[in-house]
Amino acid sequence: MNRREFLLAAGAAATLPALSFSGRLFATPTNSPRFLFVFLRGGYDCNNMLVPYSSDFYYESRPTIAIAKPDNSSNSAIALDSNWGLNPVLRDSIYPLWQKKQIAFIPFAGTDDLSRSHFETQDNIERGQPQDQGSNFRSGFMARLSSVLTGVPAIAFTNSLPLSFQGASKDIPNISLKGDTKAHFDDRQASILAGMYKNTSLASAAADGLSLRSTVSMDLQNEMVAASRGAPSASGFAQETQRIATLMRDQYRLGFVDVGGWDTHVNQGNVTGGLANNLRNLGEGLAAYANTLGDEWNNTTVVVVSEFGRTFRENGDHGTDHGHGTVHWVLGGKVNGGRIAGEQIAVTQENLLQNRDYKVLNNYRDVYSGLLGRIWGLQGNRLQTVFPQARPRDLQLV
Repeated sequence: MNRREFLLAAGAAATLPALSFSGRLFATPTNSPRFLFVFLRGGYDCNNMLVPYSSDFYYESRPTIAIAKPDNSSNSAIALDSNWGLNPVLRDSIYPLWQKKQIAFIPFAGTDDLSRSHFETQDNIERGQPQDQGSNFRSGFMARLSSVLTGVPAIAFTNSLPLSFQGASKDIPNISLKGDTKAHFDDRQASILAGMYKNTSLASAAADGLSLRSTVSMDLQNEMVAASRGAPSASGFAQETQRIATLMRDQYRLGFVDVGGWDTHVNQGNVTGGLANNLRNLGEGLAAYANTLGDEWNNTTVVVVSEFGRTFRENGDHGTDHGHGTVHWVLGGKVNGGRIAGEQIAVTQENLLQNRDYKVLNNYRDVYSGLLGRIWGLQGNRLQTVFPQARPRDLQLV
């Protein structure tokens, strides 16, 4: 290593103290493909992101949290075609990418896992192995992808190396992105309510009710934190995407990042509330990522997935519970976007899985096998190494 290379490497290491950094400069060509896998941990509610506004059943199922049909108002869905609309909080971030045909959505996507368990389904996705192949927690699909690609440096933007990158044939560095969490229970509001009943015959009952509410809220908050597995919030993601993009532009070509906080059991909201805030921050982060990459956005593909969707009907707490099928995003400068891709069915009660969830018609292992084939020209045994027993589906996404 000459003096200039040493100084550059040392400078990079000094500015990224949390990064497991080898000190070696990468010689990957500037215009080589880039792939970023964004994992929304917690199971996001895809039905209030990609809105099936042509479905009367959608509005019957969500009396308080549905997104209004497109009517050109600021709080109504943005029509993407005659059936699907976009949550308006994504108007300034994701919708411009749709207009440029740089993003596609794949509804009815997901896995064969029917457990509706955050942890089991997240692990299922990160392993990328068929359901009947056991539980090998030392082999992630991103690690296997890294192993079959030559000279493609990889990185995880996570606190520790995720399962996706476990078992690689080469060292995969990781860098931590800080996040924050916020409790759902409003202590100030509880104090006001308790004061209203003070010195009345209902004081004891009110205190018991507020205590129970606090306990339930804490339980739900703990579940969201657990489901996020230490991933930063969407707010943290929005703040960090420029740093991610700089590293992906200048050094790395294969990346993984997770975003937590999507387990919206209570007071989910529609164009306001927790889900809307998360979507807004996610959209702004992805738009900033594209902008920071500059011309290299044309060599970039980003996929956005979650372990599962949520129940089609809202629950009694104005939220949604663990579901099955979801909506995946595929975006990038050369993505064949501006369309809803993959197999679809009408959004009706009769077409729900077990009368509660979206069905999975587009298995992620098959879809991403086809996508990786497009990006890197992988075929045959190389694809089967990444996703064993997958049946590649070429949706012509790039």
